[in-house]
Amino acid sequence: ASPQLALPVSLSVPEFITVLGEDIGSETGRQTEHSFDDDWEPFSCSDGNSAGLSPQNKSAPETSASANEEDLSGVAGAEGNKWDCPFCQKSFGDKRGLQRHIRVHTGEKPYSCAVCEKTFGQISTLKKHESTHMSEKTVSCPTCDKTFARNDQLNLHMRTHTGERPFSCPVCPRTFAHSNSRSQHVRTHTGEKPYSCGVCNKTFVQKSQLNVHMRTHTGEKPYSCSVCNSTFAHRSTLENHERTHTGDKPFSCSVCEATFKRSGHLTAHMRVHTGERPYSCSVCTKAFAQWGALEKHKRTHTGEKPYKCSVCNKSFVQKSHLDLHARSHTGEKPYSCTVCEKTFTQKNVLDSHMRTHTGERPFICPVCKKTFAQKGALDYHMRTHTGERPYSCSLCQKTFTQSSSLSSHRRIHTGEKPFSCSVCDKTFNHKSNLRTHMSLHIGDKPFICSFCDKTFTQKAHLKSHLSTHRQREPAGSTLTKSKSFLKKKCQIRQKVTKK
Repeated sequence: ASPQLALPVSLSVPEFITVLGEDIGSETGRQTEHSFDDDWEPFSCSDGNSAGLSPQNKSAPETSASANEEDLSGVAGAEGNKWDCPFCQKSFGDKRGLQRHIRVHTGEKPYSCAVCEKTFGQISTLKKHESTHMSEKTVSCPTCDKTFARNDQLNLHMRTHTGERPFSCPVCPRTFAHSNSRSQHVRTHTGEKPYSCGVCNKTFVQKSQLNVHMRTHTGEKPYSCSVCNSTFAHRSTLENHERTHTGDKPFSCSVCEATFKRSGHLTAHMRVHTGERPYSCSVCTKAFAQWGALEKHKRTHTGEKPYKCSVCNKSFVQKSHLDLHARSHTGEKPYSCTVCEKTFTQKNVLDSHMRTHTGERPFICPVCKKTFAQKGALDYHMRTHTGERPYSCSLCQKTFTQSSSLSSHRRIHTGEKPFSCSVCDKTFNHKSNLRTHMSLHIGDKPFICSFCDKTFTQKAHLKSHLSTHRQREPAGSTLTKSKSFLKKKCQIRQKVTKK
């Protein structure tokens, strides 16, 4: 059986490594599965220095043979036994392999570059890094002038400009520019999360995600902006930030020549051209082009509303919805129409309003070619073709095409009646019911029969009456509302306002 190095609660990570003993700084010529950890900068235990594990040390302190025998008594086992990591249960053929692996959890980087003092977890990675200093010649990208020490690095970089993606996923149609990106993606299908945090045991699909997470424990922000001195936990975040100063957009679309500050934005944009939707909902199988869009969609099933207003405690599915809601408290309307000077709280509402002046209807149904002024109207219309009903009641499982319909339906369960009559204070669960009720106060019957001119207070009553004529409605006739109804309705509102 594999020897289990169970880590006692009272034993810290540095103490555990001391128990392992020997010179963990010494390297063999063998590569390990973590031999490319040159970007690893995770958590370091606060008492690491007392155990002799500061990054400047070339090795951990050696212990006596007797101490090793005593500490590892009953653990090492017979010759040929495997050594298991107490953090993630990974197995190794010898103790030295386990010692090297432990650095993944401790973050120890005992090898430092004599030129720039950058530290590394593996001596092989240090040697690879040192070659970048020894190289007198550098190769530069002809597109963005970025320089590289080796041609192979330049060739990999060029794919960000050419869009070449030679590595394809064996499960889904997605392609990737780099083989390691494909390997990381495949884990989204298998569910594998091989990288674990040595502090809180949280697991991750990608090593870079673990690197990012570890800085939440240390608070480390090693990358600083040379312009404004802002600091960042990740180099990529710094590079993205620096473009706010330079305005640089180095990533360009090969189809429409649109440019972007981030490669991820270009990747997401390319799906506009390819139609790729790699992220699918496990509940209703609806697919999305972006992971963030999928996360938002999932909340329509769970009902989760994680964003809460600090003023009225109202909660929202999306942060953008909360930001817009906050303006209802501040009264801010930052977007104004250049034609009629009307102001709006949202830019998309202004854009929709502008179409009332231009008559533009840019959203076209691909099935029936019907056009719409707003994208939301097109999305709703598409459900008449697809039959999709994405909004479901958590109490009775009834489904709806619109979120507003679901909200109205929920009142059946809650008994809520938010619409009240301004004349008699009677309340209703639907606005349409209130409108029907108001006609009783007005004394009008707005629905007129086109055959006999009989009038009705409700549209349903008129429809029932039409069947008594036992003939089809004349061509061109409609269910009309009387003008007197509209006038009296206005008078009622004016009276209520005066009160």
